[in-house]
Amino acid sequence: MGLTKSEIFTDEQNQLSQLLKAMAHPARIAILQQIISANACICGELVDELGLAQATISQHLKELKNAGIIQGTIEGVTVCYCINPVTWKVLETRLGAFLNSFKNPNTCC
Repeated sequence: MGLTKSEIFTDEQNQLSQLLKAMAHPARIAILQQIISANACICGELVDELGLAQATISQHLKELKNAGIIQGTIEGVTVCYCINPVTWKVLETRLGAFLNSFKNPNTCC
């Protein structure tokens, strides 16, 4: 599989693609759902809630953090994570615009 020529796409297309790529795993969706439902920072509860190994959760958290979807703060020996509201708004705006661009003309196959 070849490399994507990202320079031929708009900044918006590249950004949305990167955000969706970071979210494109059911464990990451579950992590985000847990953080959202807690409506607070999550510190160590994810292992008990999701039933995944700590190392697995840590790797998924790292991917979400690298994409800027979540942010972390250090509290003692643990890192607490929450949704990054700036990136979440970008995701909501860009994905919403993309999904709403389809007008369903009923003239398709």
